[in-house]
Amino acid sequence: MASVDIYTRQFCGYCSAAKKLLETKGVAFVEHDATYSPEIRKEMIARANGGSTFPQIFINGTHVGGCDDLHALERAGRLDPLLAA
Repeated sequence: MASVDIYTRQFCGYCSAAKKLLETKGVAFVEHDATYSPEIRKEMIARANGGSTFPQIFINGTHVGGCDDLHALERAGRLDPLLAA
C-alpha cells in the first residue's frame, strides 16, 4: 500500500472530503494538521512547490494536489493504481 501524507487544517470541508475518500478506500494516511502550526504550513508549501491551499496531498512522496485533484484522479480511474504502488 502507498504512503500517503495529507496536510490539513481544522474546519476545512475540502480536507474532510479528501480524508473521507481515502478512508472509504481503506487507505492509511499520515495527517499533518497545520491549524496552529506555521512550521507545518511552511513545510507543506515547500513540499507542494508553493501550493498553499488546504489540503495538500502526497502519494509515495509525489505531490498530487488538493481535494479536487484527488477526486479527479478517482473519476479518471487513476487513483487506485497510485495507491496500489
